[in-house]
Amino acid sequence: MDSAAASGKALLIVITGPTAVGKTAASIALARALDGEVVNADSRYFYRGMDIGTAKPDLAERQGVPHHLIDLLDPAESMSLARYQDLANAAIRDIHARGRLPFLVGGTPQYINAVVEGWRIPRVAPDPVLRHRLEREVAANGVAPLLERLRAVDPVAAERIGRNARRIIRALEVHEATGEPISAQQGKGPAPFATREYWLSLPRERLYAAIDNRVDDQIARGLIAEIRHLVCELGVPPDAPAMSSLGYRQALPAVLGGASIAEVTERIKFETHRYVRHQETWLRKNPRLIRIDLTVEGWLDRLRDEIARDQMHESAHNPLPRPYTAMEREASA
Repeated sequence: MDSAAASGKALLIVITGPTAVGKTAASIALARALDGEVVNADSRYFYRGMDIGTAKPDLAERQGVPHHLIDLLDPAESMSLARYQDLANAAIRDIHARGRLPFLVGGTPQYINAVVEGWRIPRVAPDPVLRHRLEREVAANGVAPLLERLRAVDPVAAERIGRNARRIIRALEVHEATGEPISAQQGKGPAPFATREYWLSLPRERLYAAIDNRVDDQIARGLIAEIRHLVCELGVPPDAPAMSSLGYRQALPAVLGGASIAEVTERIKFETHRYVRHQETWLRKNPRLIRIDLTVEGWLDRLRDEIARDQMHESAHNPLPRPYTAMEREASA
């Protein structure tokens, strides 16, 4: 990152962390203070009409801070990683061109890494017919036969993907379209930006409590009615990509029949607890992340000051110094 700054690359701030940790509120406060704009890196924010269950910030909550890549898609549509990367890079460069600071904010690791690490991604459009056929095969026979088919044409991808049906189908789709293994078409390019990546962190018990409070609030504000409107009035298929989102998938039985609101509420909480454990596993594996302990008093002001200092170094084309040593010492004490 320091060498990127020295080479004159523009500054990008990443704010990430587990679900319900407070990324949205923190990024809005920082962007307001530092003349910034937010570029969404949360896959659930793409969908129009899915507001309560995603905890998407409304216009009032955004406090005048421009947000990009929100409400792009109908719930029956899908977002490819390649398309997201193109849209995010374009938004970030547009923000830079206007002399403002971009904040890439969200908890979807693939989207963040695709931008930060300059991933090379095959530009192969989805093939709905092929996907449907392969999905039916998985439903009928399980994932193992499809994995063996992938192993025959791309053993590297098969080893890396494991039993993830969605990614196996994508790898076979790319091979079908190009005749080349997807693994040969992927990789990391040069980092396009001088990036600072911050991980907002809370102790597990406080995070679980924040999740449970959020879920209770979403149910009270009408999550079930929102899903009913999408499925029963707008005709969004229950198996649409958006409906696999956390919260929506678990709450669907309360709309379609088969579960009470109390049952789906507990299921959402349980699945969200499990999901944040997976998120934290990824966060711990990312050596670029600077962990911010939200239990440390004054953390937001100090983070703002660190980013402001980085802005000054960037404008002077100086290497970025290692930040947050004082806070990290205090947090670990």
